[in-house]
This record gives sequence, C-alpha cells and structure tokens, in this order.
Amino acid sequence: MDAERWKRLSPLLDVLLELDEPAREHRLESLRAQDPELAAELEQLLALEEEDSGFMQAPLLEKPALGLQPGTLIGPYRLEELLGEGGMGMVWLAIRADGLYQRRVALKLLRPGLADPNLRLRFTREREILARLEHPNIARLLDAGVGQEGGQPYLALEYVEGTPITDYCWANKLSVDETLALFLQVCEAVSHAHANLIVHRDLKPSNILVSANREARLLDFGIAKLLDEAEPVPVHPRTEVRAFTLHYAAPEQIRGEPVTTMTDVYSLGVVIYELLAGTKPYRLRRQSDAEWEEAILAVDPLKPSVAAQRTTGGGRTDCPNARRNGRRLAGDLDNIVLKALAKAPEQRYPSVEALALDLRRHLEGRPVHARPQSLGYRARKYISRHRWALTAGIATTAILIAALGASLWQSQQAVREAARAQAMQNFVIGLFDNAGGAQQGNAFDARELLVAGERRGERELARQPLAHAELLGVIARLRIGLGDYREALKLLERQDQLLASVGSSPPDGLRLEGTTQRGRVLALMGRPRDCIDAMLPLESQIGRLQLQLPLQSADFLSQDGRCRRAVADRQTARQMFQRSQLIRRGVRDQMGVAESLVDQAGLESDMGNADGAIRGLNAALVHLHQYGGERHPLTIDIERSMASLYRTRGDSQTALLHYERALELASEIHGNNHPATLAVRRQMAAVQVDLGHFREAAAQMKQLHGMTMAALGPYHRETGSSWNSMGVIAWELGDGETAITDISHAVSIWRYPDNRQQLPGGLYNYGMVLHDAGRDDQALAALLEARRLRVELFGASHALVGDTDRLIGEVLAARGHQQEADTYLQRAEILTRIGYGADHPRALFAQLSLARQLGREGNVAQALQRLDALAVRNGEGSEIPKLRWNARAYAAQLRCQNNQRDRGQRELDNLVAELRRLQPDGGVIPREVGRIRAACI
Repeated sequence: MDAERWKRLSPLLDVLLELDEPAREHRLESLRAQDPELAAELEQLLALEEEDSGFMQAPLLEKPALGLQPGTLIGPYRLEELLGEGGMGMVWLAIRADGLYQRRVALKLLRPGLADPNLRLRFTREREILARLEHPNIARLLDAGVGQEGGQPYLALEYVEGTPITDYCWANKLSVDETLALFLQVCEAVSHAHANLIVHRDLKPSNILVSANREARLLDFGIAKLLDEAEPVPVHPRTEVRAFTLHYAAPEQIRGEPVTTMTDVYSLGVVIYELLAGTKPYRLRRQSDAEWEEAILAVDPLKPSVAAQRTTGGGRTDCPNARRNGRRLAGDLDNIVLKALAKAPEQRYPSVEALALDLRRHLEGRPVHARPQSLGYRARKYISRHRWALTAGIATTAILIAALGASLWQSQQAVREAARAQAMQNFVIGLFDNAGGAQQGNAFDARELLVAGERRGERELARQPLAHAELLGVIARLRIGLGDYREALKLLERQDQLLASVGSSPPDGLRLEGTTQRGRVLALMGRPRDCIDAMLPLESQIGRLQLQLPLQSADFLSQDGRCRRAVADRQTARQMFQRSQLIRRGVRDQMGVAESLVDQAGLESDMGNADGAIRGLNAALVHLHQYGGERHPLTIDIERSMASLYRTRGDSQTALLHYERALELASEIHGNNHPATLAVRRQMAAVQVDLGHFREAAAQMKQLHGMTMAALGPYHRETGSSWNSMGVIAWELGDGETAITDISHAVSIWRYPDNRQQLPGGLYNYGMVLHDAGRDDQALAALLEARRLRVELFGASHALVGDTDRLIGEVLAARGHQQEADTYLQRAEILTRIGYGADHPRALFAQLSLARQLGREGNVAQALQRLDALAVRNGEGSEIPKLRWNARAYAAQLRCQNNQRDRGQRELDNLVAELRRLQPDGGVIPREVGRIRAACI
C-alpha cells in the first residue's frame, strides 16, 4: 500500500473502529457508493482487526529516511537544529552560510519523499501568502528558493524565539486582563491576514508564539486559503486527508464545506476558551477523532466560567489560575466566547475585528454586543465605569446613615446577646440546682438533669424566644450524645417553631446549627430522605453563609452529604464532602478535616474500592492522632469502618482487633447502652459467626437484640441489622425456619424507603437461607430483586452484582436450568475477579461455583482439576479454610458420582473428622459435607 493511499484510509479506519456494528455497516454502505475500491480495502482491514487485535501495532508505512542532518546546505542556508515537523514538512533552525549577511532563520522544507502535487502546491501557496503579509505580529518571509541538490524547495522565515500562547499565559500566571491584551495582538494579526484575503485555517496555540517581551507572533500559513483563488478539487472530497488540527477546527471544516473568515473566528474562540478556562470546550470520555467530530458538530460547550470552576489541575489542565478566574469569566466573557464558538457561521462574529471590539469593550467596562442590551445591563456597566466617583458620593452619605444605624443596632444587639448569655448561665446553674433531685446513690442521672433544665427554660425564657431556641439546641445535642434520638428530634422541632415565630430574621448561625442537628438526628433515626428535605431550604444559601460562618457551613455540608450518600446520591455527596473539606482546611478545623476524610472513604467503600477506602480511613486516623484526637468519638467510626472492610476481605482477626478498639472507646465515651456501642457489639458477634463460634454469637445477640429494640425502636435500620444477624446465626445452627423468619423481619424493615441501601443485602441473605431450605422458587425471586437493586445502586459491573449472580447461578443449577446457571456463574466469576481482585475470597468462591458447574455439565476432569487446586489454596483469614473445605467436599462428591467412590468416601471421612475438631459448633459447611457423605455411602 502506498503512502498516499494510507493517508486516505487511516482517518476513515479510526472512525469505523469507534462505531458499533450497525453504525459501522451503514458508514461502509455510504463509502461503497462513492468509492467501492476504498470501501473494500477498509473491510479487509476491519476483518484483520477481528482476527488479530494486534495488527495495528506495527506501522504499515515506514517513515522515509530524511537524509537531512545538521550541517547540510539548502541553498545559501546551513541547517543547525530540527525545530519541528508535521505531515507536510519540517522546520529547521538555520544560518545564512554564503557570507552575504549573518542571520538565523526558521527554514521550512517540504518533507523529502513526498511527491504529492497538492502538498507542493500548498508549499508554493504559503510562499505567496507570506509575501502578501507585513505585520509586526506575523512571522515575516525573508527568502524563498529551491536547493541545488535534489531540487528541495524552502522558505526562510523570521526565527521567533517564544513559547505557545497557552504555555506562556499559564507559566507566567497572567491575569484575565493580561491574557485578553495578549490575545488582542493575535486578533490584529489575523485581521491583517483577512484584509489581504487570506484565511489561516489552522489557528492553534502552537502556531501562536509569545516572545520574552510579551509579543505574539502568528506562524504557519501552510494550509491557509487565498479567498480570491479557487483551490483544486480533490479526487475524493469526502475521504481526502485533513490538513487542519481537529481540536481547533470549525464545524464547516469537519463537514468539508467552504471556509470563510468566520472559520478563523471559531478557531480563535477555541484558543481564547482554552486560555481562560484552562481546558478545551468539549470534555469527552474517549479522545477519539470520531467523538471529537461529533462534539464539534453537535455538542454545545460549557460556559468558560463553569468549565473553569470544574478544573482541578493535574490531569485536565496545567492552568494554575483557571478556578480562581471562574467568577471573573461569568457574564460578558462567557457570552463573547460562546458567540465565537457558535455552530452556524452566521451566528458568530462576522469578523475578527468584531470579536476584538467586544473584548476591548469588556476591558473598558462598556456593554458588549454579545449580550442583550437591556437597560439594567447598560446601567450596571455605567456604574462599573464610574464606580469611584459614584462610590465617593454615596460613601459620604452612607457613612452618616451607617453611623446612626450602627449605634442603634449595636445597642439592641448588646441587649439581645446579654439576655442570651444570661439565659445560658441560668441554664447551667439550673442544672446544678436540680442535681440533688437527679442524684441516684453516688451518680447523677444526666437525663433527669436535662429534663429539669428543659422545664426551667420553658418557664423562665417564655418571653425570650431566641435564647430559648438556643437552649433547646444545646439540650438536643446533649440528647443526641446520649442516644436519645426521639427526644432530640422533638426539641429541635420545638426550636424550629420558636425561630419561625421570631418577628425579625433569626440569627443565621442559630438557624444553620439547628438545621444541621435536625438533619443529623433524622439520619441517625434511619430517615435520610426526611434529612434531605429538612436541609434543602438552606442549601442555596450556603455560598453566602460560609463566608461569615465557615465552621457551621462545613458541618451542614457534611451532614447533607451523608444523607445523600444514604439514598445513593453519591455524586452530590462527593461534591458536598469535598466542599466541606476545603472550608475546614481553610479555617484549620483539623478534627473537621479528619471527618471529611472519613466521609470520602465511605464513598470509596460504597463503590467497591476497598483499598482506597482503607487508605482514606488510615489518613483520617493519622490526621486525628497528629492533632491530639486519639480519644475523639470519630475514632470509633473509623475503627468500625476499617473492621468492616477487613471482614469483607475475610481477614476476621484484623477486623476483630479494630472492633475491640472501637468498643473500648465507645464504652468509655458513650456508655454501654448507647446505640453506637450496641452497633459495635453486634458487629463483633457477626465476626464470631465468621470464625465459627455460633453459640457464643447467639448468646451475645440474644441480649443485644432487646437492647437495640429499646434504644432505637422496632423499625430502625439497626434493628433490621439485629434481626438479620440473629437469622444468620440460626441458619448456621441448623434452625432454618427461625432463620427465614428473622431475616424476613429484617427485609420488611429495610423495605422502608429510607433503608433502601440495606435491602439488597437482606434479600441476598433471605435467598441464601431459602435456597438451603429447598425453597428455590422463593429464593430465586428474592435474589433477582436483590440483583436489580444492586444494579440500580452500584451499576451492573459492580462486584456485589457478581456475588448475587453466583448465588442465582447455584439456585438455577439446583432447579435444573444448567445453561442459564452457567451464564450467571460465568458472569459472577468475571465481575468478582475484576471488582475484588483474583485473590479475594469472594472471587475464589465464584471460581468454586463455576468449577462445580463444570462437573454438573459432565466436564468432570476439568472440574476436578479446578476443585483440587482450590482445595489447597493458600491464604489467611476465616474464609480461605471454608473455601478449601467446600472444594474438598465437592471434589469428593464428583468422585463418588464417577466411579471413584472409595477415594471420595475416604476424603469425606477425613473432612468430617477435621470439621468436628475445628468447627465444634457445627454450621452450614459441616451439615452440607454430611449430606454429601451420606449420598456417597
């Protein structure tokens, strides 16, 4: 295949490889109608791709030897250094060598070996174009000719020492105004070209260099078009190689339509967008030519101000000022840039001069033509231009009024603050006044003290609603600390009523704190949707409040994010957690920063990224210890979360260690009957189940269940967790009916809307115990519902979906639907291996189920090979021994069924003896091994 042919094939092949099968066939049919031979070659290449996905790795065309080295003479110039090269030619740094004069030039050469007449024509045209241009911001043509050896044509251009305009602006951290002033130089250069009937057609940062003295120079008119001349028509107009740079191309260039001066306006729009926002106008999932073309033709770019606010540095942009400039871009500059980027040429600026004029009007504070000329807009511009004179006049008047108003306000504020301070003092004194009545033996009943203080507040602060509301908020927080969530909610609702009854607007701090605590207690009661509803009215005001109340605003955002995480709105939750963390770092709230790290680690855990979650929790723990928070209540949550993640990995001993640390601290801070302490104890009982200590776990759960019901009520999600744990323990101990009843209680509690995240796990366990009881129709219905909910919550490729698919496959196999079971089991193996990692216990159990399915389908040798490998699998934790026991049992079962009964029976006898020693409490695995052995005998 010759080079010219490949140039036509390559861009088309890129597009076809990105398309799905129907779209690809439709595109090929269109090409067949235009060029049957070209379409046939493309089909052959696509067929090669299907046979061997690596065929594209080796180049079809070898790069021709250039034959040019430093020191080579081209005409009167000696080559010194290769500056760059493109599809058409090369640019060398060269020096005049004939002694006529001394000067360094940028020598542009047509690439050796390219005989394309169109390229030579472009090269000749560039010489003609540059000869017509004389502008201080355009690199000048100094000389042109043909080398004596080989007839090498060349252009000698002014050598510009500079950097691309984007790199210059970002490296020097230019302000918006400085960037616009530099860009206006580019507009002047392009305008001069247009005045000479020349369209550049390839405006991009690398063709706009900025020198050390901040002068822009426009380069490379290699594909520019003379408006007063017609270009040769290509042989294949729809498949000719593109000479322009795709990322900066206008829609009409993509469509192959005639270009005009408004084509350069569009490209300048892309350049100024990138300068101001720090990113290109379109954000794509895949950086393919096909997706770029679709975006340029059909996607509306984000406003530069919005794009700048979303820019985080690093991977997406190198512009250090983009986020800071976001607000500066809103309004005029958004409209100017988007008008330049209009899809239809007639909707853009009619000329570069019009674009430059609007930019200058913006810099001068005048109304721009890109925005509707409303009276209010023009008035704002007038005020902005004359703000100092107006400010001076207004300030004089305002000072007099403010002095009088401030004096009056301060006196009233002082009276209110004194009343509130006195009320707080009276409240504390009142607590101790009533301490004698609340004393029981040698201890004080904290709840009795709070009740007494509440009554005193009602009596003495009836005419001071703000002071009364503040006291109620304090008591509510104390109630939350004691785990009295219902009582706390009543107090906060009463506080809200008092604030609503205040004639004037209540203090922002009191309103913000009250709303945050109401959201917190609603979340603790298992009502995250009510939490969101309660906090929603203040969400729009946080931008204003965070300036004067940063700590309270950060607490509000964190609590709002937790409630949104609880209803699976993880994207909004992540934004709120990050925003809260930024505020807390700004005011050096170190305990708050650790709390934000924990919140974000929870999101990583939700998404199946256990390693990322553990790293985040460790970072939070280190941060707490660094700033003296070793005994902070947040440490309890961190240790619990760490334990849960290690338990999921099957590392029960490490999980138990973290739970023990959490329990010690929870008992010390909250007491033994607090919901947080009870939750840790329930989770420790679950670890005992993992370790096979079923009777000990049952005894613990019997006591904990009653305490949980008393503390949280019968319908709380933690009460559902308690029912679920008791059901799993009953199942392990062989009481299948009790297990089904208990877990069905958990499922019914988790069906409440606020508990939706717990429901898939409950349905999974419900299906598991129903399957063990032989009720496979009910089991399958529960598991399919669990799968649907997990897909909704986490996506179809999440590892938890793979866990569910494994159990669905086992149930289908038990019902005799082997082909359908095989589909689920194959998918389960892939999802768990990718989601958890190949060595994770859950991924290994998926491999176990798949190996067992091979035996059911008659592939006995292959099944035994896999089962025997799993039976000796190395690994630590509580789950790997279970994997080995199951693998040995299923391998022995296959041998019993396939003329190896004696060996199978011996293996089962050994396994039964081992399990009696290691699992004295029995459990599901010993029972199943016993059933397999009985069938073998």
